[in-house]
Amino acid sequence: MPSSPTPRTTISEATRHAAALAPMTLDDLDAVMAIEQTAYSHPWSRGNFRDSLNPLFNAQCLWLQGELLGYFLTMRGFEEMHLLNITVAPAHQGQGWGHMMLDALTLMSRQTGAQWLWLEVRQSNQRALQVYVRYGFKQVSIRKDYYPAGRQQREHAVVMSLKL
Repeated sequence: MPSSPTPRTTISEATRHAAALAPMTLDDLDAVMAIEQTAYSHPWSRGNFRDSLNPLFNAQCLWLQGELLGYFLTMRGFEEMHLLNITVAPAHQGQGWGHMMLDALTLMSRQTGAQWLWLEVRQSNQRALQVYVRYGFKQVSIRKDYYPAGRQQREHAVVMSLKL
């Protein structure tokens, strides 16, 4: 999840119900990349997303009236799901869309028989860490020098899990 602060805006229940998840396709990649590049200092590449559009991964887009609000991408393991990327468009952060995608992800994970949901998050991304802790994730460990941090620097990742 991106770390830039955005003021919280109230979204009506009708608007929430009008939003829909749909599998990510090649046709979605322009919109996905536009969000990815504005949300992160070290965004995924188009190739990362393209390579993940296969049966080994679950890539979903959250749409509202033709506008991409966010997306997530997971990889299935034995009795677990690994969240690789979850992003809400910066203009829509703080409105509950990330929580809505996490709800959908936990339901999808349970339906596949997963017992655990795993993720890594930048140690400096306090906003995302707070979201995950409020959601029920627990810190498991630290992966040293996991993320690129610019100027040939690296940043630690916090490994978190959620019992489903």
